[in-house]
Amino acid sequence: MDIDALRKAHPDHWMKAAAIRTLTLDAVAAANSGHSGMPMGMADVATVLFENHLRFDPKAPLWPDRDRFILSAGHGSMLLYSLLHLTGYADMTLQQLKDFRQWGAITAGHPEYGHATGVETTTGPLGQGLANAVGFAIAEEILRARFGPKAINHHTYVMAGDGCLMEGVSQEAIGLAGMQKLSKLVVFFDDNNITIDGTVDLADITDQPARFAASGWHVQSIDGHDPDAIDAAITAAKADPRPSMIACKTHIALGHAAQDTSKGHGALTDADQLQAAKDAYGWPHGPFEIPADVKSQWEAMGARGAAARADWEAGFAKLPKSKQDDFNRAFALDAPKKLTATIKALKKQLSESAPKMATRSSSEKALEVINPIMPETVGGSADLTGSNNTKTADLGVFNPDNRAGRFIHYGIREHGMAAAMNGMVLHGGIRPYSGTFMCFTDYARGAMRLSALMAVPTVYVMTHDSIGLGEDGPTHQPVEHLAMLRATPNMNVFRPADAVEVAEAWECALTAKTTPSVLALSRQGLPTVRHDHKNKNLTAQGAYVLADATGKRQAILMATGSEVSVAMEARDLLEAEGIGVRVVSMPCWELFAAQDDSYRKRVLPGGPVRVAIEAGVRLGWDKWLLGERGREAKAGFIGMDGFGASAPAPELFAQFGITAQATADKVKALLG
Repeated sequence: MDIDALRKAHPDHWMKAAAIRTLTLDAVAAANSGHSGMPMGMADVATVLFENHLRFDPKAPLWPDRDRFILSAGHGSMLLYSLLHLTGYADMTLQQLKDFRQWGAITAGHPEYGHATGVETTTGPLGQGLANAVGFAIAEEILRARFGPKAINHHTYVMAGDGCLMEGVSQEAIGLAGMQKLSKLVVFFDDNNITIDGTVDLADITDQPARFAASGWHVQSIDGHDPDAIDAAITAAKADPRPSMIACKTHIALGHAAQDTSKGHGALTDADQLQAAKDAYGWPHGPFEIPADVKSQWEAMGARGAAARADWEAGFAKLPKSKQDDFNRAFALDAPKKLTATIKALKKQLSESAPKMATRSSSEKALEVINPIMPETVGGSADLTGSNNTKTADLGVFNPDNRAGRFIHYGIREHGMAAAMNGMVLHGGIRPYSGTFMCFTDYARGAMRLSALMAVPTVYVMTHDSIGLGEDGPTHQPVEHLAMLRATPNMNVFRPADAVEVAEAWECALTAKTTPSVLALSRQGLPTVRHDHKNKNLTAQGAYVLADATGKRQAILMATGSEVSVAMEARDLLEAEGIGVRVVSMPCWELFAAQDDSYRKRVLPGGPVRVAIEAGVRLGWDKWLLGERGREAKAGFIGMDGFGASAPAPELFAQFGITAQATADKVKALLG
């Protein structure tokens, strides 16, 4: 690569791109940690994109109709931080770049949503940003159909590397995007042929452009260091009715001694080599020094967006007031005022009619009254629509012929589905929920963890939540999954006992703003346990006394989901023998843990023996059995200690000892 020729061919462009490269070198050297090569290789693409195409305004970073720029190759975070600083984002000061990767700085090792304005999503786990971008583009299509192009009409641009494209989630994402013809999605592939271990062909010989083309994408291959070719490719991409992938042939760590080597991927900190690279760039300036003429050109790029934003605001102001209010409410993640009354009315009806139904079916009943009053909800399923019960009649199917549809057929793509939902929430204006079997949270786990890390209220409808699913057997029967999900910080895991708790769980999930929710729902029918209507959302307290002892309280039975009715039957058996029993339903541990100590003490007082009942593993239950005034000598567990089996559900509960009689026997044994 002839650096001198590149400099001379496009001198103004070269110096603007060199600002990204030198800031990257300086920040990584100061931190003695980071990834230099990707920003140095993709600086030309970023410069052309920001200068000629990206609609953004650093003075209004949350402008709803801005173009979205997503760095899926999140290890190259200094590319993004440099761009934000150079174009004038107020919080991305030069000092923040100097404090790259340090405690308290917004310049984390990988971009983190919520830390810095202009960071649209948390990336670093490779492939996630690409899959998020599909969700961003879907949200843009749905909202444009709903509110019109004067309110929403923008592009989503994403940079991805070889690592992103090797991750399995990438195929899920590009397959979905191609089928949906997401024409406002543009992916730049940083085609540098380098991974950490060496050249790409050590592990992969995939023809990536052909792969995208086979999935229905518009594909171009260009020199990623030629600004004219980059500009023409972006223009062509925006004109095509398909999503676009631009394969940008680049040199990792361009101009450095480590160029085109695996060493170029990581931290380039050698002082002499750093200076030699700057000399090759024709950059005679000191560390973190940007000459005024270069900085002013970058700031002009940022200032350019103000006019577009002003035009958008003028157009938006002409929309009907009701449409403006709906738009602003959806972007603020505010539930409609009538949601609470709607849920209360449903609860009253359910308490009175006392249906016996699977909680997955109860969930559908709740959605039937929620979706008509919350047009921001977008449902879906990973090819299990009839099993997850996530599609209500009013939604319509989202596809290239119906952008107003609010139900997405994700296909057998649990991970891509979860990541796309995160992208929809992050875009704004959408509250996505979607379903699969709970066992397949394993497939969605990478994106689910990021929901919690980013503090976004994605809703996961996970049905077939235990051995209660029956004959499909242990491959499909979750036993450890509740423990895994509950171990995740900032995630509310709901396992409702009946249709009333399901309605309450949905209200909690759809009013949350900073916490994702999992609804663990049964395949098998469950009796109503909440017969006395209460206006108050008891599930929002996490746990509550469902039934108390008629005489002296000698035992407390704690249960979730399908086992709450088992606890109630055990209570009847024990009360018939004169043993006073309290039953505590615990639909959401996380919300119960957040209650004040006085409430938790009222629900779980010291003294009585405690038995927990759940058709899963014990892990996690000791917090409630032994903590919170409990004692090991007075605690027992009824549940699973291994995998399930293939048989009808009643037989499985009997064989694994998850029964009312086994519970009563455990209580009596503990009482001695």
